[in-house]
Amino acid sequence: MRGRFLTAVALPVGGRPGADYLAALDDLLRQSPGFFSDAPLILDLAEAEGLDAQEDVAELLRGLRTRGMIPFAVQNATDRQKAAAAKAGLTALQGGRDAALPRKPAEAAAAAPEPEPEAPVSTTVLVTEPVRSGQRIYAERGDVVVVGSVSSGAEIIAHGNVHIYGRLRGRALAGVHGDETARIFCQSLEAELIAIAGLYKTSEEMGDAFAQQPVQAFLEDDALRIVGLK
Repeated sequence: MRGRFLTAVALPVGGRPGADYLAALDDLLRQSPGFFSDAPLILDLAEAEGLDAQEDVAELLRGLRTRGMIPFAVQNATDRQKAAAAKAGLTALQGGRDAALPRKPAEAAAAAPEPEPEAPVSTTVLVTEPVRSGQRIYAERGDVVVVGSVSSGAEIIAHGNVHIYGRLRGRALAGVHGDETARIFCQSLEAELIAIAGLYKTSEEMGDAFAQQPVQAFLEDDALRIVGLK
């Protein structure tokens, strides 16, 4: 038996989704068609008051699946919502550390400060072989360094930075636990998607300005920037 990490998108659901919700979702898919491509989907029901009937959940799932989305679980659900989700074939998860979409402003700090957790030991994952389509490389506590190229359909995920000393054709996600100082470096930008601390750009949004060029990506003024390496 082997453990494995995967990337899942948390989709917030408000109330009982109807035509307006699905129309807004269609707009999002048109803007970023690559973001949901083959990505497992978690339905976040924290704001979905009233969505607890099995037929309503089934109707929502039909709307998502006809759009090529792959819902498999719910989070932040009430007991009734969990029961309805289970009858629809979904599992219930505890709320995890996710990258919100769209990104939310930081909440105010609690009045009584909690003890700071012990800082994790940084661990860099070094990959000396090309990363092939379908592979996922994950560094829970540090950076990922890929000596070769990353093929289309492959995914690099890091708590810290992502360094790719070859072509980046797949997906690269840095700072996945919220580190806004994380960066992505690659020798040839041909990516399907890049993301830092929850902010992302698809290949369509990146355009041709830096195509097949050495670049770095980072956050600045709450926006994801891409600049050439000199």
